[in-house]
Amino acid sequence: MNGKDIISKLKADGWKLDRINGSHHIMVKGGVAVPVPVHGSRDAGPVWSPPSHVKPV
Repeated sequence: MNGKDIISKLKADGWKLDRINGSHHIMVKGGVAVPVPVHGSRDAGPVWSPPSHVKPV
């Protein structure tokens, strides 16, 4: 799953794009911010996972 796919799923769950810092899109919901790496169509792979306090989408 690439960064664009992750962002689409987060947006569907009510997350909003707060800002972009380089290649990282910062998504926020309820005071929680989660960075999502966006590197074109490159797979985010198992390296990226949401922080433990964020429920899976």
